[in-house]
Amino acid sequence: MIQFSEEKLQKVNELISHYPEGKQKSAILPILHIAQEENGNWLDVSVMDYVASLLNIQPIEVYEVATFYSMYNLKPVGKYMFEVCQTGPCMLNGSDDIISYIGEKLNIKPGETTSDGMFTLKTVECLGACGYAPMMQFGKYYREHLTKEKVDTLIDECRTKSANLN
Repeated sequence: MIQFSEEKLQKVNELISHYPEGKQKSAILPILHIAQEENGNWLDVSVMDYVASLLNIQPIEVYEVATFYSMYNLKPVGKYMFEVCQTGPCMLNGSDDIISYIGEKLNIKPGETTSDGMFTLKTVECLGACGYAPMMQFGKYYREHLTKEKVDTLIDECRTKSANLN
């Protein structure tokens, strides 16, 4: 069974303390981020059940939130995740071509991870940067005005960084 460290439990309790008695569910988003970080960047059922127990809510209430937001991963993901926007403005500016290109380059489809566990390709709804389309979220950062060349550079940078860490 999953168990947060004492440090993480203190953070959870601090987050819960920001809300009135009986409204602890309001802390669910940041607590799910902590849980995902503690579990290799994804949430399995046991992790979501643990979050429900911490918040004293039903597990289904956690599942509803975790399945609604694209920022939560419900299966293991690669070390590097390309979350490409696929809504209107990005699509009109070529996001479908970028998604296809990344898929061909890495030999994966959206929702899949490369066999070496390095890359995951994910399509997401609007990331709020329509003026920079097509774009994607890469970790905590946006990559904007995407082209095949920019994608190639990013993939090469990730591979070089991983090679240097080993």
